Amino acid sequence: MTPPEERPATAASAPPPEFAPEQPKLALRAIAVIGIALSLFQLYAAGVQPLGLFFQRPIHLGFILVLCFLIYPVTRNRPRGALGWAIDGVLILGGVLVGFWVPSNIDAIANAIFPRTQDVVVGVITALLVLEASRRAIGPTITVIGAVFVVYAFAGNRGELPFFADWMPGILNHRGYSLDRLASQLTLGAEGIYGIPLGVAATFIFIFVLFGAFLEVTGAGKFFIDLAYATTGRQRGGPAKAAVIASAGMGSISGSAIANVVTTGAFTIPLMKKLGYRPAQAGGIEAAASTGGQIMPPLMGAGAFLISEFTRTPYIDIVLVSIFPAFLYFGTVYLLVHIAAVKRGLEGLPREELPRVRTVLAEGWHFLLPLGVLVWLLVAGYSPMRVGYYAILAVVASAVLRALYTFARSGPTMAGGVALARLGLAKLGEALELGARNAVAVSVACALAGIIVGVVGLTGLGLKFSAMMIAFSGGNMLLALVLVVIASLILGMGLPVTAAYIVLIILIGPALTEEFGIPLLVAHLVVFWWSQDSNVTPPIALAGFAGAAIANAPPMETSVQAWKFAKGLYLVPLFMVFNEPIITGGPVPLVLWNGLIAILALTAFAAVLEGYLFAPMPLWARVLAAMGVVAVFWPALPVEAVGAAVIVLLLGLNAAAARRGSAVAAG
Repeated sequence: MTPPEERPATAASAPPPEFAPEQPKLALRAIAVIGIALSLFQLYAAGVQPLGLFFQRPIHLGFILVLCFLIYPVTRNRPRGALGWAIDGVLILGGVLVGFWVPSNIDAIANAIFPRTQDVVVGVITALLVLEASRRAIGPTITVIGAVFVVYAFAGNRGELPFFADWMPGILNHRGYSLDRLASQLTLGAEGIYGIPLGVAATFIFIFVLFGAFLEVTGAGKFFIDLAYATTGRQRGGPAKAAVIASAGMGSISGSAIANVVTTGAFTIPLMKKLGYRPAQAGGIEAAASTGGQIMPPLMGAGAFLISEFTRTPYIDIVLVSIFPAFLYFGTVYLLVHIAAVKRGLEGLPREELPRVRTVLAEGWHFLLPLGVLVWLLVAGYSPMRVGYYAILAVVASAVLRALYTFARSGPTMAGGVALARLGLAKLGEALELGARNAVAVSVACALAGIIVGVVGLTGLGLKFSAMMIAFSGGNMLLALVLVVIASLILGMGLPVTAAYIVLIILIGPALTEEFGIPLLVAHLVVFWWSQDSNVTPPIALAGFAGAAIANAPPMETSVQAWKFAKGLYLVPLFMVFNEPIITGGPVPLVLWNGLIAILALTAFAAVLEGYLFAPMPLWARVLAAMGVVAVFWPALPVEAVGAAVIVLLLGLNAAAARRGSAVAAG
């Protein structure tokens, strides 16, 4: 198991900087104690006594800031030294102040007609600490973006920095705001740092990240990987298909592309290389499959919770409507992997090198119980926080019962019982600490996103940005969607998926829904899907780079392969827009029809991309199939029907060509 110091954040899309290897033991103990305390606080708020937002969110942020400054030194990967500890000591005390101030002064803050001077000072400290924490936990890019938004709030005709007003086009100019007004917006209400993004991180996201940590510590990751190998290992390209299935399973509980790559890729990539895949291809397949973890219910990389809060749609509805699109994505990756294996003449692994399904299930069936509890409680209508709380209890209960059963069968002794109890407590502490560590990056990202959201709300930038988007697209929906893809790719080079989604939906959401008539839920899902593309799209492909490191392959070549295998990430959202019944529902025959043509279109797209399905596909057939795919996406039933008919005909001809080739070879 990867040591906690080196494990990437489970709920964030960008891997945090490495922890300083020279951390003194006292600091490691402090991290463990504070991490466990944070997890216990979150469990208390989730399952025992829910807290108000101005208690839960500031206390959560205070814990996160203290952990961040303990884990990440001011000098990043170098030892802190005396000066570093002096600086970080002040910042840690600042984090304690942030967690304490608002809850202890809530009555005075609420009753003040104008912001008190001390509240403004603490607000400034909070914003500065969030910016510095984001630099350490995520990287400098997101910090620069947050700082630019802060400067933008001051710039204006009557602001603190009026000289900036002459630098900005008229549509971007605004009246400008004072330090008191901006600090109040960001830290004394629910429209800035303590807004929806941090609120979701402090409740739903944390509890499910903790759930994933408990599963990881108890061995669920290995169970999912072994089960994937047992079911697909003997097929053509078996390890690559196992990577797809294992990443879907791991993604359903972790929701992180990077975590998926380093977890499943450590097993799948070497086996893919052994089987005959090129190193870059093996790393790219794993990166593309792992990216699906961010869109795989129930966790969806924290996206389901954010979408639910922004759209006021029940969480279970988000999960249900996301199942079929996720199936389409993983199905496309699986099909591309299969075609690549057939083209290269690759076979599966020998039976003796693979685990048996029966053995894997016998050893790890208890890992399915918490997932069953989770799904049952969601369907029953429990709140996501309470669902996560009970799911964690189910993990603990199933692990304890399994350990007691094994202990009883092995001949129990007093010494063995004491050792088992110590091991259980150690695992419990490890899971609580790991959950807190894994939540640092995503919580910091959500806090910084709150700064951006607060400035956008204060200055009206969202409506201005939407107006610019409409002007650039000329009112053409397809061109507007292309602009969204480009914007998401650019933002994704420096922002984690969660932050990129929040920024994009705040800036362009009004245009998509109000000007182009895209349903609110569809618009959010489309933006969220396209926010994933930085994981697999050059020049900055975080999951691709992680896969390249494991595969010992060139990062850029691996990223190109990941981009190729993850094409469903671009097409499925388009299908959501132009075939709304897939998401919004409607008459059952229409929903079934849209589901069928979606499968046909993605199958044809994979064949066009590889020039192969059952047999090699000639150029004319690839051109016609591509036209059929475009027709299927066309928002008119007759055109869709013609496109589907063309695809069925071409795939039938390809299958017939494969049968003829087999007959000739046999004769």
